[in-house]
Amino acid sequence: MHHIITFKTAKFDISKERENPINPIYGHSLLDWLKDITKEKVEISEPDAEDWGWYSYLKWEGRDYLIGASVQYEKYQLYKSELEWVFQVDKQRSFIEVIFGKEKMRKDDPCLLFFKSIFDSDSEFKEIETE
Repeated sequence: MHHIITFKTAKFDISKERENPINPIYGHSLLDWLKDITKEKVEISEPDAEDWGWYSYLKWEGRDYLIGASVQYEKYQLYKSELEWVFQVDKQRSFIEVIFGKEKMRKDDPCLLFFKSIFDSDSEFKEIETE
């Protein structure tokens, strides 16, 4: 199970992102930015494309996580400065953990809270919500 953080920001210029070869969805710039600003604390893989957006992998406290990003917009909003973003955090679990209901992702997961604190501490991120 993954958790989602949504927010609005004009921090990223999606018109400068490389094209997603699977589906024309933006989100790469957020993952690049996170990779750069967190490099002292966590190693995030290079973003890769998926049909729902972009994703990267990381290790947090010995666990594997997938983080993903995409932008929600209508075509007429493409060059609007402030867009709505979706950021997801998914804790990877073994087959045995899934079968026995162990190590489930929770709203107080330290990895999720780490990324939320980044968004909360930057005034360019607005209307931040966690689902």
